[in-house]
Amino acid sequence: MAKIVKALGKAAKPGMTTLELDTLARKLMADYKVQPSFLEFGDPPYPAVLCTSINEGIVHCIPNETVLKEGDIIGIDCGIWHENLCTDMAITVGIGKVSAEAKKLMEVTEKSLNLAIKQIKPGNTLGDIGYAVQSYAESFGYGVVRQLVGHGVGYEVHEEPRIPNYGIKGKGLVLEPGMVIAVEPMITAGSYDIEVSFNGWDIVTKDKSLAAHFEHTIVVTKKGCEVLTK
Repeated sequence: MAKIVKALGKAAKPGMTTLELDTLARKLMADYKVQPSFLEFGDPPYPAVLCTSINEGIVHCIPNETVLKEGDIIGIDCGIWHENLCTDMAITVGIGKVSAEAKKLMEVTEKSLNLAIKQIKPGNTLGDIGYAVQSYAESFGYGVVRQLVGHGVGYEVHEEPRIPNYGIKGKGLVLEPGMVIAVEPMITAGSYDIEVSFNGWDIVTKDKSLAAHFEHTIVVTKKGCEVLTK
């Protein structure tokens, strides 16, 4: 999974379309002998193997003929099936040289994910995970999306429990060994309010501010956790 997503991040350049990124993802999945988990998922059925969310795009944006431009940022979200198990991963990358604002947003979002991962161990709670993301991101004045959350993953693309990126320390479901969860901070440079496109999939910031998205699939172990998508 990580090799595929990192290769896609490196391939994303000015002049490339998001549909071309999706085509490359299909080739890489075939090369690694894994199957896409996003394709035909949901209602309406998702038509691609990637979600490619540019600038104000938060998540679930369908690849198309949109051309990437210098200064854009793009969230690349990918899910695969391997040996009957599902994993999920996302990164946000800059296209060419990006603004200081965009760079900072991406850095903070990725750091918030890493801080959340440090909270994943038996006995801690979902509130501990959410608080780690929220407290760090909001300290920079950023918005933490409320209507979209992480999730359990493994036997299905989306499973219980829901993993909010906000919360109160010590509150919520207690983590236990063997749980597999996808933690995915979705952070905005402005308001956390969202809009859903007419196609039923593309989700963007309501105020059209920049958004960033990072995600890992993590298993809770007896002593802590292991990131499965690194």
